Amino acid sequence: MAEAALQALQVFANADRLGLLLAGIVGGIVVGILPGMGGIVAVSLLLPYVFRLDAVAAVAVLTGALAVVHTSDTITSVLIGAPGSAASATSVIEGHPLARQGQAARALSAAFLSSMIGGLLGALGLTLSIPIARPLVLALGAPELFMLTLLGVSFAGSLLGKDVRKGLLSGLMGTLLGLVGPSPAAAQVRFDFGSLYLMDGIPLPVVALGIFGVAEVVDLLARGGSIAQVEGLGRGWLEGVRDVLRHRWLVVRGALIGMWAGILPALGATAGTWMAYGHVVATSRDRERFGKGDIRGIIAPESANNAVAAGDLIPTLLFMVPGSASAAILVGALLRYGILPGPRILTDHLDLVYVIIWSYALASVIGAGICFAASPALARLTRVPFAKLGAPVLVAMALGAYQASQEMGDLVSLVALGALGWFMSAAGWPRAPFLIGFVLVGPMERYFVITKNLYGWTWLARPGVWVLAAALIAPFVWASIQRLRRTRPASEVPSRQSGRRVAVDVFLTAWVTAVFVVGAVLAAQLVPGARELPLLVAGAGILLSVAQLFAVFRGHDAPEEVPEPARVRASLLLLAALAGFVVLTEWVGFLLTAAMFTLWVCLRLARMHPGFAVAYTAVLAVLVGRLASLLSLHLPAGRLGL
Repeated sequence: MAEAALQALQVFANADRLGLLLAGIVGGIVVGILPGMGGIVAVSLLLPYVFRLDAVAAVAVLTGALAVVHTSDTITSVLIGAPGSAASATSVIEGHPLARQGQAARALSAAFLSSMIGGLLGALGLTLSIPIARPLVLALGAPELFMLTLLGVSFAGSLLGKDVRKGLLSGLMGTLLGLVGPSPAAAQVRFDFGSLYLMDGIPLPVVALGIFGVAEVVDLLARGGSIAQVEGLGRGWLEGVRDVLRHRWLVVRGALIGMWAGILPALGATAGTWMAYGHVVATSRDRERFGKGDIRGIIAPESANNAVAAGDLIPTLLFMVPGSASAAILVGALLRYGILPGPRILTDHLDLVYVIIWSYALASVIGAGICFAASPALARLTRVPFAKLGAPVLVAMALGAYQASQEMGDLVSLVALGALGWFMSAAGWPRAPFLIGFVLVGPMERYFVITKNLYGWTWLARPGVWVLAAALIAPFVWASIQRLRRTRPASEVPSRQSGRRVAVDVFLTAWVTAVFVVGAVLAAQLVPGARELPLLVAGAGILLSVAQLFAVFRGHDAPEEVPEPARVRASLLLLAALAGFVVLTEWVGFLLTAAMFTLWVCLRLARMHPGFAVAYTAVLAVLVGRLASLLSLHLPAGRLGL
């Protein structure tokens, strides 16, 4: 094996191939920065061009792009509050508050270094897995995989903060939304309301961009000013490096979690980052700091998401079972060259496997270096009045969301989920559990159906299930013990029962209750096999939402920060403008609508001079058109064909 690794290095260490690797890295960085794109878009865009190359160069280009997408997607998440990809949503939770505190450079540098180390550890894990992964993966059955998805969902309990009921309701809402579409256990589509778009479910990039991205941008535009709320950039990128060195074992644990999530089918980078984030929150004594800008909440997930991509390659190369959609494209590229992934690849094309490993390791270092070099300048964007950046950011998110399925339903869902995300933020509801529930309900239901059909109830006696069950409840038992140790007399505990009845909270809770009631009624009409999980989710949601409704009307659990009436009105106006954006796009097309929306934001919110606003709008329209042409992106043409 050492001989094959050295041979691969000799083949790989060629000036032309290294130049192509750099081209793949740059492409991955650019795509990662664009909101909603991610690894699947990066390799999809590069695929038509790499077929003109030899197999080694093609694999190097694709691997280089995959290795850096989850490094650069942090830039948008931290600076703007819009996830560059679904896997970087955790960086919004901790990195964006740091940017608003003037510590964007620190957050970015910690994320870049963690990503680089996670990528290197992932490459090392991929190397070591070659002789041992086969028996390990084959030893896992559906019951163990089902328990692993439950383990991932259980980490949502670590993210709930002080309002446990709100956190659970958020997770159940995401789970219910994830059940929209075809049932894996019965030939029936659930909750489609006669819409062809909903028959396949709502794409994950649209959900992540709506709940986090649109909601955050709307709030920033309504609030006014710049992203950072204090002067200066903090102690900069060197402080981020020191943070990573200080929490070096957290980087290792995050990488291990990421590799494991990559190895397991149907989990991937998004689940891996949430599991790493949940782990660091669950194992921390000062959990109240998370969600407000804790650097540890960046380090662990960023280490995990780069390691996930390496973990994806283990089932992809050894068993031809792609761990993600982007890995599936890599399989397609290998098949185009007559290379069949599977156990035989270790004997027939072992040198190519090591080319992938070398490419991944080198791309992780180069990609992080490029992002490091740009981080001080990028962090200064947080001092620019956000009204000048808001329109291009929203246009980029709409463009990225539309690429998910290239239907107008993507834009409708984006705005609707953006409104939901804004209401959740204004009412003090955590949004992280929502995305966790949405991501994990798919594999959870599939593994549960397989387990029930093949094992009955005997799966509960399997040793692996018991081990994973212990791992599932251990963090919560430990957290309960810690709370009991820190228990203070009731007179010393500040009461959160303020007696306030917040209109936004009342409206959201009533709406959520109605959604769960409608969900239960519709689920009851489904056929057996398709209705069990929806009924369970909707039933639990009804019980919790009714309890929350009583608490809200009594003035309990009021959000700590209530938006000012003027800010609420401005946010609602922006949401209405986004709804108008979707309607106009349907009729006159994306490009003209984007120009009209940008001009409106420049004149009304940014208070630009009319001449400068027109020039700004024209430049943005040209850039969007050129970007769409260069990356082969689809733009809605509109019914009028304008």
